[in-house]
Amino acid sequence: MARYKPATHTMQYRRFGRTNWNVSEIGYGMWGMAGWTGSDLNEVRKALDRSVELGCNFFDTAWAYGAGKSEQLLGELVKRHPGTRLYCASKIPAKNFKWPAKPEYKLEDCYPADHIIEYTEKSLKNLGLDCMDLQQFHVWDDSWADRDEWKEGVEKLRRDGKILAFGISINRWEPDNALRVLKTGLVDTVQVIYNIFDQAPEDNLFPLCRQLDIGVIARVPFDEGTLTGTLTKDTVFPKDDWRSTYFVPENLEASVERAERLKPLIPEGMTMPELALRFILDNDDVHTTIPGMRRIRHVEANLAVSDGTRLPASLKEQLRGHRWDRVPTEWSQ
Repeated sequence: MARYKPATHTMQYRRFGRTNWNVSEIGYGMWGMAGWTGSDLNEVRKALDRSVELGCNFFDTAWAYGAGKSEQLLGELVKRHPGTRLYCASKIPAKNFKWPAKPEYKLEDCYPADHIIEYTEKSLKNLGLDCMDLQQFHVWDDSWADRDEWKEGVEKLRRDGKILAFGISINRWEPDNALRVLKTGLVDTVQVIYNIFDQAPEDNLFPLCRQLDIGVIARVPFDEGTLTGTLTKDTVFPKDDWRSTYFVPENLEASVERAERLKPLIPEGMTMPELALRFILDNDDVHTTIPGMRRIRHVEANLAVSDGTRLPASLKEQLRGHRWDRVPTEWSQ
């Protein structure tokens, strides 16, 4: 196989649906600073600063990431770069603090209007901002789509100038569980798991987003670490690390086996994380992807992938064969 030669790095930007923002096609996922072990806050701050230097302008956080700690880190970053337009996205936890939303949950237990407003104000305080670029629901069930309570909360936030745009973060492995709400006209963006394994959003979600001009954020580009190629069947995560509950034996073993089958396809001179990101960026329906990055070297490696270079069509076709359709389980939060 020919050696892969990336172009010189210049961050590429994409129009983020009807928001009309030009966002960096590689954004910054800020979950790992709260729910994973091994985060050094000093290095995290340096990594965030380095991402801005390299052209990253889209940052995704949530109140639930350390009960506001991640939002505070983002607020500090914005203050350190007053001359740079940085787009800040956060998420409102469900009132019952359960992930993901299940069909039996009532809207009143998850997103009543007063809760939507209360947690947006908490997030704004953590961020040190008067207005947030993008506020999202952290979980969703499409049976709520036509209910007025959540709409009243979102519309009040817009009216009061607290948010510029509103989005939905779709539950893991349920890309069709937001199709109805998108048609209400109140949703500007969606965040969905999309990667080499999780290709299902291409079926129905992405075409609808294209039709309605909705911004698309692809999260979990590395399948929680599987697509870095570094996990083995013997990998053990500390008990206080979220991944210890996700990579239960039946998931870890299947994930590692699938990553191993992918390794022969990696072009010479490319890493598996780079291939994972290039697969996502090859899809024009995605406007930004948000890998978690806690170290400067991760920032530099991931952002360097944004160079405008496309994967060969033959390789893209081979990667289609690695689609892995999964259904939610007890461990798939």
